[in-house]
Amino acid sequence: MESHFDSHVEQDIEDEFQKSLKEMISSLLKGNNWGLPDHLYHYQGFWLTPTFLQGVMLAQQQFEAQPTDIILCSAPRTGTAWLKSLTFATITRTSYDDSTTPLLFKTPHDVVPFMELDHAHFSANRHPLLATHAPYSFLPTSIIDSGCKIIYICRDPKDTFVSMYHICASWYGPYWDHVLRYWKASLEHPNKFMFLKYEKMNEDTVLYLKKLAEFMGCPFSSEEAQKRMPEKIVKMCSFKNISNLEIENKIYFRKGKVGDWKNDLTPEMSTQLDQITQQKLSGSGLSFN
Repeated sequence: MESHFDSHVEQDIEDEFQKSLKEMISSLLKGNNWGLPDHLYHYQGFWLTPTFLQGVMLAQQQFEAQPTDIILCSAPRTGTAWLKSLTFATITRTSYDDSTTPLLFKTPHDVVPFMELDHAHFSANRHPLLATHAPYSFLPTSIIDSGCKIIYICRDPKDTFVSMYHICASWYGPYWDHVLRYWKASLEHPNKFMFLKYEKMNEDTVLYLKKLAEFMGCPFSSEEAQKRMPEKIVKMCSFKNISNLEIENKIYFRKGKVGDWKNDLTPEMSTQLDQITQQKLSGSGLSFN
């Protein structure tokens, strides 16, 4: 049993570590906040808020991945909340039905927390689903080394941001670097990774949900398929359904429509973004077409 003295020592170490992190962060190059409540700081090629940067570093120090863990990874605004809803509903389908699921009264970010924001979920008996916006090179070593699985979702850059400057030096960006590092890792470790494109999932969500379930180790049975369980989960987790719930989660869902960038970007901006994207992804085998 841990002694009172030991707990105080651990807390002192934790406080000292957080103090050193804050000092390190304050010394980094600082950028405009682009509408975010905090300024962004440049660290190892990426722009991050101080809260997320500190959280990621604490996770690197403290998080121990389990072989049964499933880590949902993404850059901001790429379908994260939707992916959280789909995977949570699929994994917990034998524990809840469409009238009792926590998704009816909690946000997707409540049921599948970000590891860099909620360290209470570092315990060994935690739920296997966790999420992160961290770039691949920032993931805790235990995630890379363990047998846990990683699901990454990306989206056409034009539908991800509405500011040209924002997408080039964005929160957890540059965006292309975030995507490319996970893409390359998925090619190197195909059994560990599932790499998803929002647009493809939107075209046939039921098909991709079945692939997700199989990848996560909980495939739908023939009986569940006959009862149209995948279709029910897709409907329950749809943008229209969740955005209409009487809970304060609407801020977590952007417009789910593919191609909505046409309402925000001029043709010139769209062409420029396409050219930059093609250049950045050249030779990688990845495209958003």
